[in-house]
Formats: sequence, structure tokens, C-alpha cells
Amino acid sequence: MTAAPVPIANFAKVSDEELVSRVLAGDTGLFEIIMRRYNQLLYRVSRSILRNDGEAEDVMQDAYVRAYEHLGQFAGKSEFRTWLTRIAVHEALARVRRGKRFEHSAVDAIGGDSMDLFASSQRNPERQVADAELRHLLEQSILALPDPYRCVYMLRDVEQMSIEEVCSVLDLTESTVKVRLHRARRALRKMIVGRTGEQALCAFAFEAPRCDRVVASVLARISAGAQL
Repeated sequence: MTAAPVPIANFAKVSDEELVSRVLAGDTGLFEIIMRRYNQLLYRVSRSILRNDGEAEDVMQDAYVRAYEHLGQFAGKSEFRTWLTRIAVHEALARVRRGKRFEHSAVDAIGGDSMDLFASSQRNPERQVADAELRHLLEQSILALPDPYRCVYMLRDVEQMSIEEVCSVLDLTESTVKVRLHRARRALRKMIVGRTGEQALCAFAFEAPRCDRVVASVLARISAGAQL
């Protein structure tokens, strides 16, 4: 009698390296855990480069498919999330170079995205509105940063990667990362930084429906590729 598959939820605390090993060994369904684990990170870094929701999702999907196809090349010399983020950064930069995007101002880039999904149910309506406005203003300010600073700020201060990880992901020296980070922080208005604090961690949230959509699309693409 064939044993029932182990529920995906039971692997939530399994290390990236173990998941990669099991996926390579044929348990391909576990790649879903990897995607759900890093959807937020890849969305933030992709959007920091492209400044467009739809294109950020496209890059995420391309990055996951490329990572899956080359999973055997992950050598473990760096953290898996660093390796995966590098793939997403390269995909996003390649899209920029190919010119498959229009230049938008920071305001245009987030127009139509109300960001009201961040409101806490534990706060009164007035506080919810104030928090949403602050986060919206923070996001506008981040998107308005010059290109060299924006991605560094997103990875270090929003995603809280170490300086070493940021250097590895972006192929920059430590001194360059520190200078760009300093200038990015200085460029952001003191009022926003001072009043939001830890709310920066909520910026550019990748909510569950969008997460499900990306996961389903990537799994379909992987399945189609395996049948060729």
C-alpha cells in the first residue's frame, strides 16, 4: 500500500538545503515551499528594480523557473536565498536592458495600488488610515530613490539582508554597498523614517492571492517543461 504524501505544511521548518536535496531527488512538489518562502523577498527586489507590479511578478516566475532548471548547480557556497535572489536580480536587470518596460515616475509606478492591505484589524479606523498613508509615503520615497540606491536599501533595510549578502547579490564591494545605503537612508525624508520604524518591514507586501497565483503559474510551467 502506497504511503500518503506528507503534507506540505509539515516541511515549513525544513532547511533550504534539505528542500533542495529532496527536490533534486525527485520530490519536486516541495519546490512550492521554496517559492512560498521567498515570494516576498523576490517581489520586493524585483519591484525595486522594475518599479512595476506586473513586471515584478513576471520576473519572479522567470527566476523561479530558471532556479528550478539549474537547481543542481546550487553549490552551497552561499545561502540559498542569496543564490536565488541573484537570479531574480539578473532577470530583472536583463528585462530593463531589453527595454521591455516604460519609464515611470515613482508616483506612476504605484498608481492604482492602494496598499490598503496593510491595515491592522486591531487598530481603529483612524489609525489604520494614518498607517496606510505612512506606508504609502514610504513606498513612494523608496521608489523615488536613484536606481543605484534603491535596490541596496530594499535588500538591506527592508529585507534585512546582511551587508555581505547584499554584496554577493549585487556584485558590489562592501564599501560601495555601505556608501549607497548611507545615501539612500539620507535621501529618505526623516519624517517618514522616524514615524514608520518597523513598518518598513511591511512595505511592498506580497499578499496570499498573488502568492498563490505565482506558485500555480510556476508549477504549471515546470510541469509543462517536464513533459517536453
